[in-house]
Amino acid sequence: MTALRTEWQAGSDVGAVRRLNEDSWHADGQAGLWAVADGMGGLSAGDRASRTIAGALAGVGRRGDLETLLDDATRAIHAANGAIHSESLVAGARMGSTVVALAIVDRRFGVLWAGDSRAYLLRGRRLHRLTRDHSQVQEMVDRGLLAPEAAAGHPLGHVLSRAIGVEPSVEIASVIDTAADGDVFLLCSDGLHGLLSDDEIAGVLERANGDAPATLIRHCLARGAPDNVTIVTIALDETTALIFQPADTVQ
Repeated sequence: MTALRTEWQAGSDVGAVRRLNEDSWHADGQAGLWAVADGMGGLSAGDRASRTIAGALAGVGRRGDLETLLDDATRAIHAANGAIHSESLVAGARMGSTVVALAIVDRRFGVLWAGDSRAYLLRGRRLHRLTRDHSQVQEMVDRGLLAPEAAAGHPLGHVLSRAIGVEPSVEIASVIDTAADGDVFLLCSDGLHGLLSDDEIAGVLERANGDAPATLIRHCLARGAPDNVTIVTIALDETTALIFQPADTVQ
């Protein structure tokens, strides 16, 4: 089978309330690696933490199959975790960031994440959430202490149970699956999914003929955008092989 072509777009905005954008993103179509990192609000130097993660992933190139790329990306995130944690100890203040990363090789994809930045997949007009938030609210839902419909807008919604740089080591969650022609992936910070429902996000992805991240950001700004908003979309389609006749055989 032919490989799937990737076309990505990205956008980031400080929002309508914050003075500093603590989000960062990384995109490398040649390597097949994209990511969003959200510096933890209320902690010191969240912008530096997220940039550290994006910088570490920028050093990852493709040198094999999907598993190799995911292993290299995981090592880069662990290295960023150590660097952020060490810097926080020197500064005497906690630093941290979420991360969600997507890797695509041939017709397979993998997602890595820690925290509540999310990855979605739009396939066949249906939006699938690929990640599960590492947050106190999600843990309450998992334990049956909170109904899923009560999770949105919960006052503890921003309290994370896992993030990069907060502890000396961190566990990175992952999923691997098969990609298909027409798939659209979306990576985002919680500035998006904290304001727009999954149905609203899916509607924009289906209708957007141009820049989907910019359209989604405009929706967030229209609702007051209390947090930074960062979005990366990656669309897949079949590559077309063109066969040309030698010039001297053309009639």
